[in-house]
Amino acid sequence: MTVGTGGRLSAEMNVTPMIDMLLVLIIIFLLIPHSSTGEEALVPQPPANPAKALPPDRTVVVELKATPAGATLLMNQNPVTWDTLRSRLFDIYSSRAERVLFVKADKDLDFDPVSQVIDIAHADFPEMKVGLITAKIASGD
Repeated sequence: MTVGTGGRLSAEMNVTPMIDMLLVLIIIFLLIPHSSTGEEALVPQPPANPAKALPPDRTVVVELKATPAGATLLMNQNPVTWDTLRSRLFDIYSSRAERVLFVKADKDLDFDPVSQVIDIAHADFPEMKVGLITAKIASGD
């Protein structure tokens, strides 16, 4: 403490030694040799045989076609009946971590069959994400 003007006491902390110690510690840590102890990162290499290394197509598309009797189903271009749709979806998605289903329907079809497919998909997997695919419009339309 120092006696200030007018006889009042003044309490000021001297931070110079603390700053000196901080600078010494920074210099010490900069001079210490660093050694890396982590895992070595390797750049992914292309597969030796690309024909065998390609994963199977993970996209599942349920397509609804309008017919006079109602809607027919195709799963990845393979015909499926309404009775076997739920079991086929369960077989496909029971071993997958990601559950995404795409539904494509004819433009002349009502939304009711599309909603039935979505309900069947959510029956066993409520967290399944469903994407609706729209048909491409020709430039002349």
